[in-house]
Amino acid sequence: MEVVWSIVGFVLAVSLLVTVHEFGHFWVARKLGFKVLRFSVGFGKPLLKKIGRDPDQTEYVIAAIPLGGYVRMLDERDGSVPVADLPRAFGRRPPWQRILVLLAGPAANIIFAVLVLWGMFWIQGIDSVRAVVEQVAVNSPASAAGLRARDEILEVNGKRTIDWNEVQIELMDAMSDEGVAAMKVRGDDGRERQVTINVTDADVRLKLTEPDLLSMGLGFRFWRPRTPAIIGKVLPEGPAANAGLQAGDELVAVDGSPMRSFDEFTDYVNARPAQTLVFSIRRNGNIIEKSVLTSREVFAGRVLGRIKVESVAPADDAPKVLPPEELRTRVDLGPVSALNYSVAKSWQMTVMQAKFFVRMLQKKVSTKNISGFISIARISGEAVRSGPGNFLQVLVLLSLSLGFLNLLPIPILDGGQIVFQVAEWAKGGPLSDRTYLVGQQAGLLLLFLLMGVALFNDLSGLFGART
Repeated sequence: MEVVWSIVGFVLAVSLLVTVHEFGHFWVARKLGFKVLRFSVGFGKPLLKKIGRDPDQTEYVIAAIPLGGYVRMLDERDGSVPVADLPRAFGRRPPWQRILVLLAGPAANIIFAVLVLWGMFWIQGIDSVRAVVEQVAVNSPASAAGLRARDEILEVNGKRTIDWNEVQIELMDAMSDEGVAAMKVRGDDGRERQVTINVTDADVRLKLTEPDLLSMGLGFRFWRPRTPAIIGKVLPEGPAANAGLQAGDELVAVDGSPMRSFDEFTDYVNARPAQTLVFSIRRNGNIIEKSVLTSREVFAGRVLGRIKVESVAPADDAPKVLPPEELRTRVDLGPVSALNYSVAKSWQMTVMQAKFFVRMLQKKVSTKNISGFISIARISGEAVRSGPGNFLQVLVLLSLSLGFLNLLPIPILDGGQIVFQVAEWAKGGPLSDRTYLVGQQAGLLLLFLLMGVALFNDLSGLFGART
């Protein structure tokens, strides 16, 4: 069933967002006088076709493969053009108009994201979860800096943070830069103080930028739903497998200390590398004991104990666990303030994408953050299953990502085509066919490389909590 949801979510998200993107090209092209031959929702064989009543008789098509769309404009590179239509061909229009048409697609994705956020903030207000630290690991960068459980993080490097998502973004920014995160925190006694996490090793900082590893590497975590202390998977040839642990075992206690959640169990094992631990396990209704020698691994500068198991995955119909009431905040917004906030959030997310992409090229951010269609399908499917609100949030993130990626100066993308138009503008005449051909081939190569990295990350991704 999960696969079905993933397919549905992927098709809905991609079809909608690519259609929005292509509509941006279409609308601006029509307004500037380009001749548009076809606007297609989907690819492949046309299922429905309608000829517009406009003088250009533009074809409006719904095609068989619902994974995007395209706009076909009159272009001499595609074949002969009637003399009367030459002034309206793409290559005959002024360079600034061609650039506007190319910019319109990414702009449409960004505007779409702003409008969706505007509606959500106006209707729902801002629901956030305060960035209150639940637990700090011993011998970690966070504990060395003086961060304590129940501290609320108010600022990171001078930037105010209203929830844990913003804290994660700012910490990612800090770790992918110089590794210094100066945080203003408020303890449970109400006093504010300064806490500075400083990670000097560049290799450690790079490791921290891998997906889902930032908080673990720094050694603290915020509130999250408690996962039952039940083993979902035992990895072969690991300490747990060698000791005879099995999937489905419930971890009742370790060394006599009760285990109330998988996170609590993980913290206990992580703090005890290369030690023999006695596990009390409930299996088939019986309590048995197993001695397990933990392995010793260095992760982001920290020495951790591991036994190589994963948690049990939550059931599809499991009720959603909300954070405690004292951690939740809500601010209602009017139409103007909601619009201002949606523009600010969209700008922040787009700037961060650009910053992290540049740092990825500088080898300061891990390439494991590049996701492919498998991850997009999984996330979209989970969002569709969770409800309209979650799906709209995913659409916003994907739309901003699509807008940003298409602005990259890769020849096959809008950004690369804009570079060609700027070059023609500067030259005062068209570029040679060979230049376009070499550029397109280079663009395809770069795109295939990115897709290859994304697919590798998707296939090698490990799902579920592990210790």
